[in-house]
Amino acid sequence: MKAMILAGGFGSRISEESTVRPKPMVEIGGMPILWHIMKIYASFGISEFVVCCGYKGHVIKEWFSDYLIRSSDVTFDFNDNSTTIHTSVAEPWKVTLADTGLTTMTGGRIKRALEYVDGDQFCLTYGDGVSDIDIAASLAFHKKHGKKVTMTAVQPDQRFGVFPLAPGEEAITHFREKPKGDAVWTNAGFFVLDRSVADYIDGDETVWEVGPMQKLAGEGEVMAFRHRGFWQPMDNLNDKNTLENIWQGGNPPWKHWS
Repeated sequence: MKAMILAGGFGSRISEESTVRPKPMVEIGGMPILWHIMKIYASFGISEFVVCCGYKGHVIKEWFSDYLIRSSDVTFDFNDNSTTIHTSVAEPWKVTLADTGLTTMTGGRIKRALEYVDGDQFCLTYGDGVSDIDIAASLAFHKKHGKKVTMTAVQPDQRFGVFPLAPGEEAITHFREKPKGDAVWTNAGFFVLDRSVADYIDGDETVWEVGPMQKLAGEGEVMAFRHRGFWQPMDNLNDKNTLENIWQGGNPPWKHWS
């Protein structure tokens, strides 16, 4: 089983960071959020990744190219131009960095990167959010229902307080400050997919969440894996600071690894 990670967008809503690096390379606790996502999957035994690069993809490639060196004891022998890697603390991962185009949409990136995916099923997620999701349980759920798509669903905290207001009335009789969920579920960005979803993607211009997902849902091929635990996307600088504060607090919920 491989995990595909969408990491090619422009990250315009966090432009304070994304002008110099792609959003998945924005650091939480001194490591890119992309690394945190991969650690989540690896804690469930998934150690092969396909990263869909686009905007500033060279930054992602350079980081992984240097990662083994930075995580190891190294001998450079300038007499014979050789490099010897000694003890390493780098994770035993196999990472394919696929250039899926600068302006390619999410569906197009998936279709382009599928050539690096073996088997009939794979995991998919975005490169900008973390969760304490039980990946193993989502895989078991996908196998049990037999549909093409499992989408993790969450009930996020609302950003604003809410209140009922009937037509023609101005009096507010009840107010709730930032209620959680309120029976509304949203896409958490952690999927399990059958390879056949590629048949629903026309090309580079296809947005995964629009045409393909809508058609698959209409055919009854999308099932929701309900997650009631922690989930936090990194849409903007405030979200980044929230994640950093949680990490610095010493017990981040998404840290399944020791």
